[in-house]
Amino acid sequence: MHIHLLAVGTRMPAWVSAGYEDYARRLPAECRLHLREVPLARRHKSSKLDRLREEEGRALLAAVPRGALVIALEVGGQAWTTPQLADHLADWMQGGRDVALLVGGPDGLAPACLAAAERRWSLSPLTLPHPLVRLVVAEQIYRAHCILRNHPYHRE
Repeated sequence: MHIHLLAVGTRMPAWVSAGYEDYARRLPAECRLHLREVPLARRHKSSKLDRLREEEGRALLAAVPRGALVIALEVGGQAWTTPQLADHLADWMQGGRDVALLVGGPDGLAPACLAAAERRWSLSPLTLPHPLVRLVVAEQIYRAHCILRNHPYHRE
């Protein structure tokens, strides 16, 4: 089972890339985390936000592996505790389907992405900057995996 983190945006600050890579590298092959970046739609002063979101949404959906469980990261989604995420991770690993986590750009996810998602996951009721989301997701998936393996990284 692979987890595909599909995110809008390609030029992240070095600290975001380094943090993400650190946690992704720690995960074993049984739940490998793959980042696929989708370029931001070109913005102009006269750009319509709906059109930009739709363009980015098409690119995100085109990157979803066939048969993957699609989960939209969305502020209005369901909040999970870390132990609940560990339960979801165990289910994903046992189910054998790849998982595609969709992260929108600065203007959010397209309605088509939300419609395609089987679940919506909220990391926080706060609106987080999209670069930070990839780092938080990587750390939380690593932490959830540690819970499943009784690794001491996670302490309550």
